[in-house]
Amino acid sequence: MLDQYSVAGQTAIITGSSQGIGEVTAKRFADEGANVVVTSRSQEKIDAVADEINDSDRPGEAIAVECDVRDRDAVEALVDATVETFGGLDSMINNAGASFMVGFDDLSENGWKTIVDINLHGTFHCSQVAGERMQDGDGGTIINFASVAGTQGSPYMSHYGAAKAGVVNLTTTLAYEYAGHGIRVNCVAPGFVATPGVASQMGIDADDVDRSEVKRRMGLSEEIADIVQFLASEASSYLVGETVTAKGLPDIEESPNV
Repeated sequence: MLDQYSVAGQTAIITGSSQGIGEVTAKRFADEGANVVVTSRSQEKIDAVADEINDSDRPGEAIAVECDVRDRDAVEALVDATVETFGGLDSMINNAGASFMVGFDDLSENGWKTIVDINLHGTFHCSQVAGERMQDGDGGTIINFASVAGTQGSPYMSHYGAAKAGVVNLTTTLAYEYAGHGIRVNCVAPGFVATPGVASQMGIDADDVDRSEVKRRMGLSEEIADIVQFLASEASSYLVGETVTAKGLPDIEESPNV
């Protein structure tokens, strides 16, 4: 791989990395020689991911730090552990998220607050704490995760879509504020991706997705990890405050712009 796409030598925190896109991204970064901090609310699950990385021949190392991104103290402890172990922080990847499907009239206040708290408030905590450390160092990258539900709306996902729309706007705003500190802030908005969560809820497994096919509705976690690596590397140096949408080729009759 060309040097400008390299993340070798970086230290990256990947929230929500016990499975799915976060786990694949952590392994990808370790494959490329980055040190990674694997984190989620399940210590057992992230221990397994970190152990797999460290027991392999990947050049990057991993530590597992339990963290609920809704808890400011836990986020502070996460970043402290990262800096103490690896000496700094180069990339904060805000992948942690949650959702469930429900009609708007049936959505409870608690359901709304829970999803907004994890997806938007959690991104606020992690971005602010990481940003403070990056300003004290040599800058870095913050990569947020939104969703096509936050860029074009999605039925039965009003709470999730609203939170992810907030993440998109936060990305743009924060990019302006942090650019002068050498910190690039960008966002990824995936469409339908074959993750363990999708497999358990909808019975669609990643093994059923043909990655060689151009016209398809579902992507793989590896394809989202490709974008995250690009945004963390020097190859994306002219991308600041952008949201990269990755949703394949939806049916034209379902497009909200038609």
